[in-house]
Amino acid sequence: MERERLGSRLGFILLSAGCAIGIGNVWKFPYMVGQYGGGAFVLCYLFFLIVLGIPVMTIEFALGRASRKSPVKLYNELEKPGQKWHLHGYAAMAGNYLLMMFYTTVAGWMLHYFFYMAGGTFEGTDVAAVGNVFGNMLADPYGMIGFMVVVVVLGFGICSIGLQKGLERVSKLLMIALLIIMVVLAVNSLLLEGSGEGLRFYLLPDFGRMMEIGVGNVMLGAMTQAFFTLSLGIGAMAIFGSYIGRERALLGEAVNVGILDTFVAFVSGLIIFPACFAYGVSPDSGPGLIFVTLPNIFNHMPAGRLWGSLFFVFMFFAAFSTVLAVFENIISCCMDLFKWTRKKACGINAVLMIALSLPCAMGYNLLSGFQPRGTGSTVLDLEDFLVSNLFLPLGSLIYVVFATSRYGWGWDKLVAEANQGKGLKVANWMKLYMTYVLPVVVLIVFLLSL
Repeated sequence: MERERLGSRLGFILLSAGCAIGIGNVWKFPYMVGQYGGGAFVLCYLFFLIVLGIPVMTIEFALGRASRKSPVKLYNELEKPGQKWHLHGYAAMAGNYLLMMFYTTVAGWMLHYFFYMAGGTFEGTDVAAVGNVFGNMLADPYGMIGFMVVVVVLGFGICSIGLQKGLERVSKLLMIALLIIMVVLAVNSLLLEGSGEGLRFYLLPDFGRMMEIGVGNVMLGAMTQAFFTLSLGIGAMAIFGSYIGRERALLGEAVNVGILDTFVAFVSGLIIFPACFAYGVSPDSGPGLIFVTLPNIFNHMPAGRLWGSLFFVFMFFAAFSTVLAVFENIISCCMDLFKWTRKKACGINAVLMIALSLPCAMGYNLLSGFQPRGTGSTVLDLEDFLVSNLFLPLGSLIYVVFATSRYGWGWDKLVAEANQGKGLKVANWMKLYMTYVLPVVVLIVFLLSL
């Protein structure tokens, strides 16, 4: 069966960026900037994105393009006879399922909040009442499951249409709409009275504040965020590598995806921090920043219902672009593994994904007594920990070691594949860094994040 191909380079970049751009950029990045003291964290994050994220992404793209296979079969094409690297392929496939077991629920929250905002649920409510809306949403199993099912069915429905006609076309529209909405929201925030203080907090590094929080804490936070924002380690990027031609060198493409990913995270901060300071809201309010803090801000804003609705459309697009990309990974693995057609893979996985996502959707209500990571924790916390702290860093480590060492694919083959085509190339001086330094840094991230 001839492998499907993406129709354009723009489609590849927007799809890969769509996979990377998600809740990590628009939800986690702003609250981590808030908690870790603003501008100094942003600087550290950018540094680690360049030295960690871009090289690992280049490697994933190269493995995908050289093998022309999904993550579950990628090693079978590239490893030497008798080697066991391909076992990681099954772990990567499992990692995609595990990621979607909680991501579909959180994407459902964004959709839920759009309807709340557009329907005027928050109008005239105070801070406590807005907090109650979030609590009540989590406590309602029917709503939680219902919106999760909508996300799953919509996602597999789009993927079932085909790679170019379904996934590529919809992702292009989603990403372009996302970028336009973001810029409009950021301009609106910057024009608020009193927004300057928020900009200073966000953009001017305050190393004194960094010392207070602890340099090590800020560095580790920035390192893990740079790493996880790009969805590296479970083949989520390798899959798009397998769909593209050899017209462009891969380091340049990884840089383009990294720039888009960073742009979205950065502009999210421009939307949130000026608004927080303009309305006297603490920027370090943690994960509740979006669901409790922001609706309060929109309440006070002229035309707040419009801006709030737009914001949660943008949040849903960001989350859903990742859902589509990871669903494509799962479908491709099943097509390679079981020789299913695309439609069959979508149908079976839609049913399976709804079943697998139920524990997370019910973790705040019917299963709230199950607290796997200590008092107050939920199923989502456990699943997020497994993906973010185990599957992503360990998977990235395996990809890096396999691609660069003579016991795997080997440096020369990696460079030959990555450097085919026009654009930024992997240079010889990078060999020492990517073969010896990068695996050690990734291992440190893994050990510290446990």
